[in-house]
Amino acid sequence: MEIVTDASVLLAVVLNEADRDWAIARTADCSLGAPEILPYEVGNALIAVHRKGRLSERELVRAFDICQNIAVRLTAVRVRDALRLAVRHHVYAYDAYYLQCCLENDLPLLSLDERMCAVARKLKIEVME
Repeated sequence: MEIVTDASVLLAVVLNEADRDWAIARTADCSLGAPEILPYEVGNALIAVHRKGRLSERELVRAFDICQNIAVRLTAVRVRDALRLAVRHHVYAYDAYYLQCCLENDLPLLSLDERMCAVARKLKIEVME
């Protein structure tokens, strides 16, 4: 089964966060997909963690490299449609790209972002629990 995953899930695994085991269990027998922006969002999130003093520069780069080695099929999405979703549902464009990826590919979503999951449910996108 293929699922769309966001940066929060990858980072939970790589940074050994509290939801790590949950994320691993949900992705164990799945292939992963995401919009093409995934590496950029991972990088941005890692910079935020670094600025909080939780990662050194070396650890940040290593975490990014580990994320890059996780097999995720990156796909283009219709950005205009995603932007409309963002406006209609009051979410960030980045979140809308994941939702649009789910819609375009008829795939469920795996995310630790409760707001994005709530919008996914409104859009009748299956959310992995």
